[in-house]
This record gives sequence, structure tokens and C-alpha cells, in this order.
Amino acid sequence: MAIWPFGKKDKDKHEDAAARDTGAPGAEGAGNGNVGGTGTGTGAEGAGAAVTDTAADAAAAQNPGAAGTAGTAGTDGAAADPGAGEDVQVSGTGETGPFDGDSVNIEDFDFSDFASGVLNLGSLRLPLPKGSQVQVEMGEQGPRMLHVVTRHGRITPVAFAAPRSGGQWRTTVTEIVAKMKDDGLAPEIVDGPWGREIVAPNENGQLRLIGVDGPRWMLRFTLAAPTGHEQELADEARDLFARTFVYRGQDPVLAGNSLPVALPAQLVEQLQQAMKQRAAQQNQQNQQNPGGAAGQPGGTTKA
Repeated sequence: MAIWPFGKKDKDKHEDAAARDTGAPGAEGAGNGNVGGTGTGTGAEGAGAAVTDTAADAAAAQNPGAAGTAGTAGTDGAAADPGAGEDVQVSGTGETGPFDGDSVNIEDFDFSDFASGVLNLGSLRLPLPKGSQVQVEMGEQGPRMLHVVTRHGRITPVAFAAPRSGGQWRTTVTEIVAKMKDDGLAPEIVDGPWGREIVAPNENGQLRLIGVDGPRWMLRFTLAAPTGHEQELADEARDLFARTFVYRGQDPVLAGNSLPVALPAQLVEQLQQAMKQRAAQQNQQNQQNPGGAAGQPGGTTKA
């Protein structure tokens, strides 16, 4: 596995660094967004402007393994991914991540070479790549999905509860590959730093999924790269993956279910403002075109 260039903080700088990391997305410009389109506009130098969601993308970005199938973790699945190397089950306590936040203190690490701030989502802490933005996808009941958008494309991080025995990522790969094939894509299993990665070209570029099993959790990144940015986004996502902290906690969560996410107060405020603006725009459109179709719920808000 590659060794990413980050190290431990100097002990005498620990308190200063802790004060800088508020966990809010606004840290050093990480929360300077506006309202975007439905899954397309990014505001980060046009990144992802050519990326739209396919059925397979939407399926991959959610939990493909229902709670009832998560118990099959550890099955071989070799028929679905021939030639793939062994997956890595990380301890979460090494010099490179992803890290187990319940065992490793994020304040001991210096990510300033890579990140402009740390996004605290409760179950995840993400050192945001410099120049990136946070994009929240809205559903009928509120926030549905969170993306990190860079000039090379979009990264969707999700952490799941997993059994102590591990093996959930292998099973998930099998399920996602089958779903992608059903949707008409041609997924390929390739070897990455943490084992199996799924790569599938689509009409707009490329989808890539990176995953790893940790202690009682599984971390998965879904990458959507526009044509010409596939390798750059893969490299950037791996850099973020290696710096991500997962906080499983002690609360019972069924294996295969995503770990709960808590949005920082500043991001919640931005979402509320964006939703009000969106509602006002929709009301204005309805008044101007009373016979038109009703607006659809959802949308994407950038922060």
C-alpha cells in the first residue's frame, strides 16, 4: 500500500490545531456555497458539470446491501470478481487510514498539506481537499446524500455498520456489480490500494467505487468523474480515503445500515436558507406559469 505524505502533529501545536478544527464546513472556506442544480452544477471550476446520475450511480451511492443480505458477509463472491486481489481489512490504528476514530485521535495528525478544513459529520470526519465544496442532495424528507465536489469530479462518502468478522466489502462488490450489469453498464473489478475497486464507464465519464472493511464498520466512496478526469479523481479520492476517520460508536446499528450522519450547524443553516430560496423560486415560477407542472421535490445544495 502506498504511504501518503502526512504525519503526526508536533505535541506543542496540538492545542492550537484543535482550536482551528471546529468541525464546521466553513473552516477556511469549506462552506462557501450556493444553490446548485439537481446533481449537476458544482461551482468548483465546473467540476462534474458533465456528470449526471444514472440508475446505477444512484444505486451505488446508496446502500446496495439490505440488512437481510448483510449477514452473508464473508462469502467468497469470486465468481463475480475474477482476478481481483485480496481485500484489506484495516485495523484503523495505523499510520495511514482510513482510521477508526474511536481508537485514533484525529487531532494528532497534520493534514494541512491536503485539506483546508475538517468536515465533522458525526460518524465521519473528512479533511476536505483544498478547493473542494460540500454538496448536499435533498430529498422529500430532507438531506439525503452528501458529496464532496472537486475540480475533478464528485466523491460520495458513506460509512456502514459491519460485522466484526469483516468481509462486508467483498459481498457489497458482488451486489453492486450485479446491479450495474442489470442497468446496462460494464463494470470491471480492479486492484486498488485497499483491494477491490469497481470501475464502470458511462456516457458522461466513469464511476468508481472504493471500499474497505474496518473494525465493525465499512467505508465506501463512490466517485463520479467526467471524461478526462478519471485518474485525477481516483488519486484525489484515495488521498481523502486515506485521511478519513470513521466513528462507529457503541450504539447498536444493524450490519449493512449506514451510520447516522449529523450535519454541522453552519451547514444546516445554509440548507435552510437554500430551501427557502428554492421554495420562493418555485412559487414565483408557479405564479408566472399557473398551468405548468408542479415542481419536483429535491435538488442539490452546495456549501
